[in-house]
Amino acid sequence: MNPAYFLTGTDTEIGKTFITCALLHHAAQRGIRAAGVKPVAAGTDADGRNDDVENIRAASTVALADDILNPYCFSAAIAPHIAASEEGRRIEFATIQSACRQAMQQADLVIIEGVGGFRVPLGGDGDSADLAVALALPVILVVGMRLGCINHALLTVEAIAARGLTLAGWVANRIDPAMARFDENMATLQALLPAPLLGVVPHNPAGGSAGAAAFLQFPAA
Repeated sequence: MNPAYFLTGTDTEIGKTFITCALLHHAAQRGIRAAGVKPVAAGTDADGRNDDVENIRAASTVALADDILNPYCFSAAIAPHIAASEEGRRIEFATIQSACRQAMQQADLVIIEGVGGFRVPLGGDGDSADLAVALALPVILVVGMRLGCINHALLTVEAIAARGLTLAGWVANRIDPAMARFDENMATLQALLPAPLLGVVPHNPAGGSAGAAAFLQFPAA
């Protein structure tokens, strides 16, 4: 199989999709055929489209079939296990694993984006941490740089390690441009997180996620 990463975050709304797209653009700029997968998405427009899924589709250089790119998409923008229950559906890890294997066969590099934080319930098969274990991929952690991020990052890293997963690297995403003592927080995170820093992405970089690609690197092979 070709290389792939499971991308997670310290919380919801901290820019996971933005960083996923930036990494895909980073790959494309280096001539790597890359694709993103969003196994579970919640919240659609009137046409049944999810913004995160569409952004990942646009940033990918390998076009995946809809059921591979996004096996599960729910209408309501709520916790996915609740959305699935309301629609009378079940999120099955076997379906997601199959989609990810197919993506890894078609693209040279695959970024698989989780949902919410690291431990979001998904239903009977477990939560998003259990999904990461089922996929058995190295993890990239997006840290949303705001007040409280050190605690959230350390707890997430602890949960990743407790499951025997490899933390391949982390990204500092400046979601709060007015964050107090940013440099000091960065220094603390670099001292305490047991993985390489893959980049510091500024708030609202020129060129959007394509522009953010210039601030990132992939984990060492």
